[in-house]
Amino acid sequence: MQPNKKATLFLENGLEFQGFLFGYEQPAHGEVVFSTAMVGYPESLTDPSYSGQILCVTYPLVGNYGVPTEHFSNGISSYFESEKIHVRALIISDYSFNYSHWNAVRSLDTWLKEQKIPGIFGIDTRELTKILREKGAMLGKIVPEGCNGDFSVPDPNLENQVDVVSCKEVIKYGSGEKKVVLVDCGVKHNILRCLIKRGVELIRVPWNYDFNNLEYDGLFISNGPGNPELCGEAVENIRKAMNNDKPIFGICMGNQLLSRAGGAKTFKLKYGHRSHNQPVRMVGSDKCFITSQNHGFAVDNNTLGADWEPLFINMNDGTNEGIRHKTKPFFSAQFHPEASSGPTDTEFLFDEFIKLL
Repeated sequence: MQPNKKATLFLENGLEFQGFLFGYEQPAHGEVVFSTAMVGYPESLTDPSYSGQILCVTYPLVGNYGVPTEHFSNGISSYFESEKIHVRALIISDYSFNYSHWNAVRSLDTWLKEQKIPGIFGIDTRELTKILREKGAMLGKIVPEGCNGDFSVPDPNLENQVDVVSCKEVIKYGSGEKKVVLVDCGVKHNILRCLIKRGVELIRVPWNYDFNNLEYDGLFISNGPGNPELCGEAVENIRKAMNNDKPIFGICMGNQLLSRAGGAKTFKLKYGHRSHNQPVRMVGSDKCFITSQNHGFAVDNNTLGADWEPLFINMNDGTNEGIRHKTKPFFSAQFHPEASSGPTDTEFLFDEFIKLL
């Protein structure tokens, strides 16, 4: 077995981290972010909300349970959150060269090679995470030894990442008496699973598709990557949909787009919320839920209109975690009720949406 080639992680503030390359041997660039999840790297890597980003996994051991099979049923993955890996590169501390799991069919290294995604290990991810928490998310690049590292790093937040990951045509799933239009801003497949198993016909449309000429009983706005300010077409379509008073439920990017359609503003968080252990409180109650999150922008509670109010609040920093209309059946969550991998404490929100239909 040949030793892994050396590689360097360069951050925009001038710091460098030396490590070893695994996966696909090529340079990569993007916004460097971290996730505190202990498990779930196959789900995280295939989450479209990571589009344009280099992901640093803070849990030190990665690769020990391999990668499951790429099994799809009716166009939906059985184990992943989309059809492919969306991160631009992966940063980890210790790579496990040996893996063992009942449904593993290949190693993480092999999977990254197949998908042409580079990874770097041997990095002090605790130190890197401390830097990102203090300085905020920043641009970076991974350069294998011997490659030309003299290239600029464009800011992915200036690009419409939602347009990159959204479906390009209308797709239908499931069957049932009720029809739900899903605006695909980068939908995770477990959202599709959660809606379909509740007995609805799902009509998945591109992010900028004008769905207002369709017959439907409820509107769902999915998660997605990047800056919600770049999704003006979706906001206008949602604003028109509000006129018919049909139920609306949004998750993650869906929370931000619904808020903007209602007149609120959004802003970029210092380093984002990306973990499986974020506590949120339901406003007006003492109920607190542990949630999974992956977003770099948030809704400004101070800009919500008179007809709207916060539904959930983040217990760590007080930022918005969801909104609801005071009189109409419109609500949203900034976190992931479908959370794959876990926790699923708030999956009941899908049931509330179905009841509204």
